[in-house]
Amino acid sequence: MEGGETWKLDVWDLTKLAEFSNVQRVKKDLCKTKLFNTVLVCLETGQEIPPRPEPYDVCFCVIDGQGIFTIGDEQSNLKSGSMVFAPANVARGIKSIKRLSVLGIQEAH
Repeated sequence: MEGGETWKLDVWDLTKLAEFSNVQRVKKDLCKTKLFNTVLVCLETGQEIPPRPEPYDVCFCVIDGQGIFTIGDEQSNLKSGSMVFAPANVARGIKSIKRLSVLGIQEAH
């Protein structure tokens, strides 16, 4: 901390913050810093984020539910407690198998 700045502890209850829509996925920005961003992404069963490349690294941590994560040419079926890394500029996508909430920890962008 620099010259007189104060710091406040922020705590997020991800289960309480989870919000779902029958129309489309819900994305909430939780924290943005100079080094990383965290987002909460919630998908109802059957909803999908089609694979596409993004210019930043991200770790996906499954908070609740189950989904198929596509990273490049590979797919993995992940559930609560699982985590996967997707490097920058590699296509990544998510398909919800069971109502899914995911924490994304992204390289700042």
